[in-house]
Amino acid sequence: MLRYANLALLILFPLAWFAPLLRAGLLPLFGLSEISVITGLQALWRTDAVLALLVTVLAIFAPWLKTIGLALLHFGLLSPRALPALHLLGKLAMADVFLIALYIVVVKGVGLATVEVAWGLYLFTGCILASLVIGWQSRPAPC
Repeated sequence: MLRYANLALLILFPLAWFAPLLRAGLLPLFGLSEISVITGLQALWRTDAVLALLVTVLAIFAPWLKTIGLALLHFGLLSPRALPALHLLGKLAMADVFLIALYIVVVKGVGLATVEVAWGLYLFTGCILASLVIGWQSRPAPC
């Protein structure tokens, strides 16, 4: 069962990257723009390459590499000694969800901007949490 749940994440993660995480606008009168992981990264690359690289690693590469690593482990193609590294990748991926939540709190606290959480944030967070649970429950494939 864990194998198939993990393989489903290979499809769900890319969907979550393009799904709207937030709807944000300067004031409620001007309408709200949808922000996804991908559109946020595009904007970051134009303004701050170092931060964009960090968020790219946390949001894209860490969860994707962990999911692929767990799949390899489940099918007996990766040594069980790699589990601690896979758990670390999962923790790094969860850091990205924390950054998004922090952004929402800061922007709402300013009062000039409007921020609404969209369904993609729940999907992305669910994927990260599912990956953590799958990682904790994973055992090497029987020989």
